[in-house]
Amino acid sequence: MKLLEGKTALVTGASKGIGRKIAEVFAQHGANVAFTYLSSVEKGEALEQELQSFGTKVKGYRSDASKFDQAEQLINDIVAEFGTLDIVVNNAGITKDGLLMRMTEENWDDVINVNLKSIFNVTKAASKVMMKNRKGSFINMSSVVGVQGNAGQANYAASKAGIIGFTKSVAKELGSRNIRANVVAPGFIKTEMTDVLDEKVVAGWEAGIPLKRGGQPEDVANACLYLASDLSSYVTGQVLPVDGGML
Repeated sequence: MKLLEGKTALVTGASKGIGRKIAEVFAQHGANVAFTYLSSVEKGEALEQELQSFGTKVKGYRSDASKFDQAEQLINDIVAEFGTLDIVVNNAGITKDGLLMRMTEENWDDVINVNLKSIFNVTKAASKVMMKNRKGSFINMSSVVGVQGNAGQANYAASKAGIIGFTKSVAKELGSRNIRANVVAPGFIKTEMTDVLDEKVVAGWEAGIPLKRGGQPEDVANACLYLASDLSSYVTGQVLPVDGGML
């Protein structure tokens, strides 16, 4: 059963890791997929080729969601190419960790702009399309760090907590137009970013997780699939942790 047959989805920051897996799972389930990348051009182009094998329409866009004009142009280009837009997964994000006393203003601003402002930019532009269609689903990627905080990640935690407040507000504003907005909050997920961590650090993380293991990108992708599909047609304004019980 293909849960997203005939729907068009946008996944930002999809050249690798969690975003890549979300785009793949969506295409497997029949969605036409637009996705963005920024620095990883080769990976973005390779993903476009790969996803087309599922028989749906796929196109990658090199776009910086943290820039308002680029986000607006992106949505216009997607609608021109695909005809509509039903699902948006705001996944693009960065980290620039450091203790507060050593954190530079630049590192604060960069993380807030990429992680939080980008979601405002894309959501504002895409909501115009969805309001006209009187349907749609926004899925915004937060983190367990946005719920409970983490030493050395004040900028990241603030951005991810901001996503939760933003999403709950959007859910209330757009619900009357049959537009849903939800948050996915991953815990410790094994990606390229975590592969470089020391084995002892990883073991320490996993010891504190009730399921005693890290998650996989497909665990997050499957949660997004549920929130994108009609299976969750009466779910909005919610935070879905995908964390093995960390929270």
